[in-house]
Amino acid sequence: MEEASQSLLSPQLAGEDSRHRDQILSKPSNSTSSTTFTVGTEDIPPINGVRDFFRQYLIEAKKLWFIAGPAIFTSVCRYSLGAITQVFSGHVGTLALAAVSVENSVIAGFSFGIMLGMGSALETLCGQAYGAGQLDMLGVYMQRSWVILNSTALLLSLLYIFAAPILRLIGQTESISKAAGLFSIWMIPQLFAYAFNFPMAKFLQAQSKMVVMAAIAGVTLVLHFVFSWLLMLKVGLGLAGAAIVLNTSWIFIISSHFLYIISGTCGRAWSGFSWKAFRNLWGFVRLSLASAVMLCLETWYFMALILFAGYLRDAEVSVAALSICMNILGWTVMASMGMNAAVSVRVSNELGAGHPRAAKFALLAAVTSSFMIGVVISLALIIFRNDYPHLFSNDSQVQLLVIDLTPLLALCIVINNVQPVLSGMVIGAGWQTTVAYINITCYYLFGTVVQTCVLFGMIYRTNWSKEASIAKERIKKWGGDIDDKGKNMLENK
Repeated sequence: MEEASQSLLSPQLAGEDSRHRDQILSKPSNSTSSTTFTVGTEDIPPINGVRDFFRQYLIEAKKLWFIAGPAIFTSVCRYSLGAITQVFSGHVGTLALAAVSVENSVIAGFSFGIMLGMGSALETLCGQAYGAGQLDMLGVYMQRSWVILNSTALLLSLLYIFAAPILRLIGQTESISKAAGLFSIWMIPQLFAYAFNFPMAKFLQAQSKMVVMAAIAGVTLVLHFVFSWLLMLKVGLGLAGAAIVLNTSWIFIISSHFLYIISGTCGRAWSGFSWKAFRNLWGFVRLSLASAVMLCLETWYFMALILFAGYLRDAEVSVAALSICMNILGWTVMASMGMNAAVSVRVSNELGAGHPRAAKFALLAAVTSSFMIGVVISLALIIFRNDYPHLFSNDSQVQLLVIDLTPLLALCIVINNVQPVLSGMVIGAGWQTTVAYINITCYYLFGTVVQTCVLFGMIYRTNWSKEASIAKERIKKWGGDIDDKGKNMLENK
């Protein structure tokens, strides 16, 4: 990355103004009031003052929230499936809550990080291909990702099968290891649901088809809540009921997405199953692995906190209290993850279309929006700190510990509402390999604050015009048409 030669705030030059007026008159502009990306438009003109800045900010905010609004709702609903299961488990018993928390945060969390990370490679490719107007490749990319993620799920299923001895090996108590190990085996269907869900979600996301995803997620959440209450508490199935409902909810999601995709609503993006999905698999695997390393290091950071809580003196209370805090943090981070999806789509679409200024401005609008959301949520938690713990557990010790952790939780929310947005930009631009090395150092030696600052520094020094050129070469590569110069550029990236 180099010093940015493409300035967003540039001096007002008469020659430039004349040229931009000609462009606006001859081609559709990207700075219209449209809420969706339009293929074939021009990049936004340089911003010459405060009035231009706020006018463009409002335009970009509309485009971001058209994607981010449904994406946030979808993310919150999907995350709430596991969170609701944990809430009802807390009313079954403290051991049940600890078991579900460990399985959800450690076993499923480990697998979720790998699957989500490998799926984010599709986010880069589909988003940039859509921006360049190459819709035919989206369905092929999705099918390649299905092959790779389901193969990965087969390997990860061993982790679920041997979860109990693994948990004992890393120091969890016998009671928690046994209960979480049994629950992990029951949750293997969810693992394969991840393998189908993430590629379909990225496929739809790249085309800004977020409303249908939000509708499916909303219906699933309502059904999940009702049947969790019925089977876990009223019927008395406990953890077995939790596994039945959680697996069924994820199967319902992937079935609904697949039916929507094959119904013809995606146009050229889905033309049926193709043998092209099995071509260039190794290259796709390498890109997926780089994506997985980057995101795994982020998701495993939270998994480690739950594990360490199991080493404390009163393990069941500590794990239960920290899992409640992680649950709340997860819910709030889902808002920033929705913005993560939005900025990833916006940046990848604009870079694929060769619009460096629009990509840069999309990131600016997303970061400021997500930061303000984090501040509001943090203030609400501090104000109601004595009330909300009762919703998660009947244990007074757990409730008191959660109250004590609330100020730290509020600070984490503000920080973690910005970081995922920066990660979304990284995915949209295809920087996964570079940022994977940064995450190794920052997350586990210095923390998220340093990692966020490093990403800000990288973005500040980015040459956005060069990133747009790299995006074009990446599209050519995965379309099977690239010269040696383009290959070298991608390999260096």
